Amino acid sequence: MDAFDEEQQAFNRSPLDDENLLSGQFWGELRVFLAVAKTKSFNRAAELTNTSQPRVSRQVKRLQDIVGSQLFIATARGVKLTRKGEALAQALCRLDHTLYSITSDLKAETSEAEGTVSVSITDGLNALFAAPALDQFSAQYPKIQLHLKNPINIMSLRENQTDMMIGISPAESSDSRCRKLGQLHFIPVVAKDYIRKHGLPTRNNLEQHVFLQSEYYLARTGLWDGWQQAVARGRIAHYCDNSFAYGMLVKAGQGIGMLGSYTLVEPCFVPLEIDLRISVPLYLIVLNDRLNARPVRLVFDWLSEVFGNNNPWFGDEFRLNNPPSAYDAGFRKMFNLEGNDETNTSR
Repeated sequence: MDAFDEEQQAFNRSPLDDENLLSGQFWGELRVFLAVAKTKSFNRAAELTNTSQPRVSRQVKRLQDIVGSQLFIATARGVKLTRKGEALAQALCRLDHTLYSITSDLKAETSEAEGTVSVSITDGLNALFAAPALDQFSAQYPKIQLHLKNPINIMSLRENQTDMMIGISPAESSDSRCRKLGQLHFIPVVAKDYIRKHGLPTRNNLEQHVFLQSEYYLARTGLWDGWQQAVARGRIAHYCDNSFAYGMLVKAGQGIGMLGSYTLVEPCFVPLEIDLRISVPLYLIVLNDRLNARPVRLVFDWLSEVFGNNNPWFGDEFRLNNPPSAYDAGFRKMFNLEGNDETNTSR
């Protein structure tokens, strides 16, 4: 038998029944502190919070006096967080995202889907698939705003502080949901300009060629071993970790690159036959508590369609050539390929 009855209000109260504010009278200072922590600059924090630099300095000093700890150290490159400052900033980042999520959900409680949904997605997938497909989605849900962001951390949704992310690793956290999408197929590619200058790279002459390397392909998981072995036979011309800029370097003829098969709709790209193809599963990961909001659910379902198996570029079968479809109409338009049923046929 329980010692107390749940209906006894004196013993079963909510934190809202307590009049005390546990954090004290410095919520405004905390927001300013977070702005400084993110920008590493008092001047930039002043712009971000729409105030003045002296006011930012005063509020940070007041916060340090209240908590009794130094939170920043001045350096030649700006301000640097102390160990205690780092701990406070990380906690405030989580609170900032929670408050953002709550306000977005409140906007969503209307008869019409409304609100901002943030998505972590690489520049390449964003520019060639998500952004072009937004036309139809926005026409159907004009009051849903997407915030498409380059991932800060490709392994952790929480670290990106977004509602969802498209990644290559399934979520293992109990606070998130993961949906398997399609396969992202990679193949070594060069531009026709590169071939004109240096000849066609083959499996027998890679020592005579240069490569474009990315930190993404340096992972010691075994998946990229074939690419790393090919690169080791030649010479690295440049490194680039921005997926879209990486593709532009390949297009500019700067070297051999490892690109998604869908980039072969670009007429200047030529796939290389060097016995190297890599397929990576795509996953859509979303925070459980955000999926209850209708705008988030709608974006989740829309991205599942854009990057799912129904899109031939992300199907299980590795193909170098796909007929034009609604899924790639946007980037075919970008490459001036509308109405052209033939993609790059140079092999």
